[in-house]
Amino acid sequence: MNDFMLWRTGLAIPSALTLVLTFVAPSSSAEAISASRGSVTPPEQLVAASTEAVDSNPSSTSQASLQPALDAGVSIMSAENVAEQNAATNSSTIDTNRDGDSREIAADPDFDLDSDLDADSLTSAEMLQQVQQYTRDDQSLSQVTSITQLSDVQPTDWAYQALQSLVERYGCIVGYPDGTYRGNRALTRFEFAAGLNACLDRISELLAASTADLATREDLAALQRLQEEFAAELAALREQVDSLDGRIAEMEANQFSTTTKLAGETLFFVSDVFGDEIGEDNVTNFQYRVRLNFDTSFNGRDQLRARLQAGTLQPFTQPGFDLGYGAFANTSSNVVMDNVSYIFPLDDIATVGIYANATGLDDITFGNTINPLDNPARSAISRFGQRNAVYRTANTSAGAAVNLFLTEGLSLQVGYLAGEASDPNPGSGLFNGNYGLLGQLTARNIFDVLDIALTYVNAYTGTSVTSTGITAGVPFGVGSRNARVDVDRPVIANSYGVTANLRLFPGFQLGGWVGLSDIRAIGVGDADVWNYAVTLAFPDLGGQGNLGGIIVGMQPRLTGTSPNLGERIGRRSDPDVGVHIEAFYRIMLNDRIDITPGIIWLTAPNHDNSNDDAIQGVLRTTFRF
Repeated sequence: MNDFMLWRTGLAIPSALTLVLTFVAPSSSAEAISASRGSVTPPEQLVAASTEAVDSNPSSTSQASLQPALDAGVSIMSAENVAEQNAATNSSTIDTNRDGDSREIAADPDFDLDSDLDADSLTSAEMLQQVQQYTRDDQSLSQVTSITQLSDVQPTDWAYQALQSLVERYGCIVGYPDGTYRGNRALTRFEFAAGLNACLDRISELLAASTADLATREDLAALQRLQEEFAAELAALREQVDSLDGRIAEMEANQFSTTTKLAGETLFFVSDVFGDEIGEDNVTNFQYRVRLNFDTSFNGRDQLRARLQAGTLQPFTQPGFDLGYGAFANTSSNVVMDNVSYIFPLDDIATVGIYANATGLDDITFGNTINPLDNPARSAISRFGQRNAVYRTANTSAGAAVNLFLTEGLSLQVGYLAGEASDPNPGSGLFNGNYGLLGQLTARNIFDVLDIALTYVNAYTGTSVTSTGITAGVPFGVGSRNARVDVDRPVIANSYGVTANLRLFPGFQLGGWVGLSDIRAIGVGDADVWNYAVTLAFPDLGGQGNLGGIIVGMQPRLTGTSPNLGERIGRRSDPDVGVHIEAFYRIMLNDRIDITPGIIWLTAPNHDNSNDDAIQGVLRTTFRF
């Protein structure tokens, strides 16, 4: 077998022909494979049968008589390749969307789900096309017509005569442009199949043309000797095919679906908050969130997602302030349909998303919120630490968006989401109720190190979404109560954000954002709300897959109002500036389990120095399957 592995494409052909000729008897490629699993055809029978067929009527032996053998040879190659591709696909199923969020797939303009389906649908014909393509493209190989054209093949080489015959009689040996054959390089499966296909095509042409240079008794005798030499290898190959067939059958019997993947994620939180004014309102608690994503593809490049979710995550209550998790999900342990969306490409110029439920403005950026710590299951602990707060200035649920690829690194995201799309009552619906309209210009890999996003959001909130009235600036869990501009009036907000991230070197990234919301309470007055942050990310800190993160910034703060609005709110601006300091360290135990301890320190909660500092400690465990 070692000598066999030293052969290049053409040199492997005699053994390959033996393998194929052994399978010629059955009338179909499937039967040929089945028949070959029993035992190796005795060499003398092969020679006799083949000689009789050639000598009795050479002109009647056409390419059609070799086609079952060719199919059988290709089918053998396909069986293992299909299994290998299926195994690769299954091993990567969960990694495509470990955080249970569609944004990572859609962010890449070249995202392609073909590998999800092709491994399950390859046919022998398709595999043959791949082999033929390989024959045309592999390393610029060129046809040779004489053995003397191969400078590294000497008459003293043990395979010299076999090579000479294949080159000069059948013309199915190729060499490299530099005139070498490189016979000592290892043979790949594609090279084997390509060479086999080339020689069979040549022999078929000779047989069909009824030329004088047909396969002779001497050729068949050479094949007989090769078959005897490699009988053990052929038997081992048949055993491998049998084993692969069994593995494929088991995978097909136990797969969830041929078009749908099931990916799951479970979060466990153990946390507490400390401070002189916290009192007995908050105690150590254990909370969780579970998500099941059903991702379906119809053509290999699109994705239909249906997500089931249940959880008990809710924020701590502090003096005039709520501190929320990024992974908020309080369904009282009831299972709900959290997300339904369909994302598909328009050639290579755009990606389109249609969203039916539970969609935020960050989702319609197609993964372009820029912050490397924006992953509530595996990165930042708090809602503020995830992303610029301008993405939270609208009450949204359903709508559509498009990601236009302007240049290689420049893209434009535009989307519209309604907050009450399913409500047919007046003042609601797709266009008459709450909405958020987003436009964002994203530049990636500037000088190969910098990402920047410029974001604009226009939002309208016309119905009460809190117990006290309208919330326009930001929802719960982020920023001061005054920053919500809660005055029980319809509110229009125009928000502007800049987010950047600089990859200084592989183990360190520096980023941050600034956001401004100009808010108008209709018939009352105007207000300004600012937020900003600096982020530090440490990928692979202390080990592959680990992540360290630090976020320092100011949560949304009311910085000024018109007199009438200030009177309604109770003050013209927040009195002080509180600082949000967050740090976490994700420890990757294995490919499916992370443990993330984290701490959040708030100075002057609610942007009011009269409130004592608050410190929250969290231990998050993430399971992915």
